[in-house]
Amino acid sequence: MLTWTLTPLRLPLRFTWKIARNASAHKTNLLVEVAGGGYQGRGEAAPNIRYHETPERLQTEFAALVTAGLGACETLAELTEFLARNLPAPALRFALESAFVHREAARAGQGVAAWLGVAPPIGPVPTAVSLPIMEVGAVAAFVREQGLGRFPLLKIKVNREGALDLLREVTRLRPGHPLIIDGNEAWADADSLHHSLEQIRHLPGLRVRLLEQPLPAACAADYRALKGQLGCPVFADESVTDDADFADIARQFDGVNMKLMKAGGYLNGLRMLRETRTHGLQTMLGCMVETSLGIWSALQVSSLADVCDLDGFLIVRDEPFGLVREEAGFLTGSEGGQKEL
Repeated sequence: MLTWTLTPLRLPLRFTWKIARNASAHKTNLLVEVAGGGYQGRGEAAPNIRYHETPERLQTEFAALVTAGLGACETLAELTEFLARNLPAPALRFALESAFVHREAARAGQGVAAWLGVAPPIGPVPTAVSLPIMEVGAVAAFVREQGLGRFPLLKIKVNREGALDLLREVTRLRPGHPLIIDGNEAWADADSLHHSLEQIRHLPGLRVRLLEQPLPAACAADYRALKGQLGCPVFADESVTDDADFADIARQFDGVNMKLMKAGGYLNGLRMLRETRTHGLQTMLGCMVETSLGIWSALQVSSLADVCDLDGFLIVRDEPFGLVREEAGFLTGSEGGQKEL
């Protein structure tokens, strides 16, 4: 029998994290640990209220899983079948599966990427960094104090009302710097988005790498009508959770942002990345606000991504694990990371 434990992690943030739908000054994630036979593994769950996930819900689900026989799962196939029957929230599924995989890789004496059959990253991995929604007058000091110019991509969180002013200030400060514009479903329909983008596209110094999920996931017809009309690649985020009709997604978008916390595990995340590429879409690897444990896990599959947005651990004020180092906008996983898992 394997022994499973869950520990809440209250994580104060370095600044207020504001996106189109909410704002927070701290996050509560969950540390999942599994041990047995002299080996152990750890995984992280980062609950996302967009998908009705709360720390309390995940703790209740974890207790129910233990009662239902979680400890009796001794192979990944058994764990996969057990989770398919009991259906915990995707973030908890990822924490459980990743902890199990980390333990199995340690038992096999392999790196996690190799155990999963994925090429490990070759050298440090470039990441985007996010600018949360804030008052325009605060942007210059924030960019300077956080050193955002060192990152190869700046991701600008926007809402419909303030997008133009925020992007005007960013392009004034960093003209020509590649940007990701992330709306988190802030626009209501195609017409309102078109109106905003007509103003935004004329900003001096604007260089957009991609536009991420500007309309709600329910606006599939609008996305289909807009495909190829917005002057930059449009990526799905909220439109792709732990599954999707990728043929239809390809009619709406140019790329997909896959997050392991949404996918519910390494195995499904890898399937989704491969489905994305099979349908001619660009691949992006994203994250929630996570510790370096979750980001280290994402780095194991980063070789399959065209774009990485893995800055979630940099938002945490007192990051507890130290498994990832960032230098000049590039990420390196701790060489001893697997032993520390």
